[in-house]
Amino acid sequence: MPARIQQTIRTELRSALNWSETWEGKDKGLIKCWEVGRELAAKRLDLVEACLANELPALGWKGGVSRSLKKREKFGSLNYLAQWQGLRGEDLDIDPTVDIVKTCSRTHMIVTFTPEKAKYINQTAETEE
Repeated sequence: MPARIQQTIRTELRSALNWSETWEGKDKGLIKCWEVGRELAAKRLDLVEACLANELPALGWKGGVSRSLKKREKFGSLNYLAQWQGLRGEDLDIDPTVDIVKTCSRTHMIVTFTPEKAKYINQTAETEE
């Protein structure tokens, strides 16, 4: 993956991409996730408001938090972060070589968005309690 994935919010949504172009390109699907967030923003104002309030609502990718958990920290995917930026109406700006830490303003859970899939796929059951 390139050092930084960026798109301006003024960029037109892409259409007619096949699966390989979407998910196996240099951005590994981050642009598509961001575009989905932009599209979702037009339909779900409640999600937009939550994201703009620095909440991390449950979305289709690991990283959202619906409630506080015993373990106050968890990992999330960069795909979540890209969709979250799209919901907020922000430019896409993710460096896929570094972890990005966000704290949910509603639950106060700390989420580390990471390019290392093993960290968020294999979280222990304690995290989900």
